[in-house]
Amino acid sequence: AFRAGMSNLRALKLIKEIKNAVRDGKPFLGICLGAQLLFSESEEHGISRGLGLIPGKVLRFRANLKIPHMGWNTITQGRRIKDKGKSRLLAGIPEGSYFYFVHSYYLKPESVNEILAFSDYGRRFAAVVGRGNTFGIQFHPEKSSDLGLKILENFCKIAGEL
Repeated sequence: AFRAGMSNLRALKLIKEIKNAVRDGKPFLGICLGAQLLFSESEEHGISRGLGLIPGKVLRFRANLKIPHMGWNTITQGRRIKDKGKSRLLAGIPEGSYFYFVHSYYLKPESVNEILAFSDYGRRFAAVVGRGNTFGIQFHPEKSSDLGLKILENFCKIAGEL
C-alpha cells in the first residue's frame, strides 16, 4: 500500500537519496506501487504524500469494477507534446500490446505531457508515465512476457546513455 511504502522509504532513509539521485540525472524506474510512489499524493487509506517526482495523484477506481484490476490489458501510446513523438521507453512495443496489471488505484499526472501510454479499465488511465529521467509503469513488465522484458531492456539502454 502507498502509505506503508512511503513509511518504509522514510524508515530506511531513502527518500532524500532517491530525490538526490533523480536530481543528479540518474535514471529511475518505478513499477506498480513504485510508479505510484513517484506521485505527489495518493488517496489510498486516506491522503498520503508521495515522493512528488511527478506532480499528480493516485486515485481509486470508482466505477462498479472488480477491484483489484487483475489481468491483461492493452496500452495505447501517447504522444508527448514536448517530445513530438513516442517515448524511447516504449521503442519496439507495437500499438495495442498487452501487459499484465494488478492494481486498485490509477495514476493521474497533472500534465498530459507526462503520460507515455494509456490503458482502460472502466476509464482511461495513465499506464506509463515519464518526466525527464524518471519513469513509472503501472503494470508489471516482469509478468508481461517478451514485451515487458523489452521495456526493461529499453530502460537499461536509456540508463546507459544518461
